[in-house]
Amino acid sequence: MDTTTLAELSGNIATVGYGLATLGPGIGLGILIGKTVEGMARQPEVAGQLRATMFIGVAFVEVLALLGFVAGFLFTA
Repeated sequence: MDTTTLAELSGNIATVGYGLATLGPGIGLGILIGKTVEGMARQPEVAGQLRATMFIGVAFVEVLALLGFVAGFLFTA
């Protein structure tokens, strides 16, 4: 048994980083959309305002995912 190489890492570590960077926005979107639907169910008369605010929040959360994606490309060796 060759003990000089116990483990080998193949591939790019940026792919792991992007995978981890998608967890935050994924959780954020789930909470954001879930709470908006809950608010619409409780007060249907403000559904339009909640929907507009939700879309603004979704845009900001998606920016986080895109930043993680771009950072993966920028910091590759």
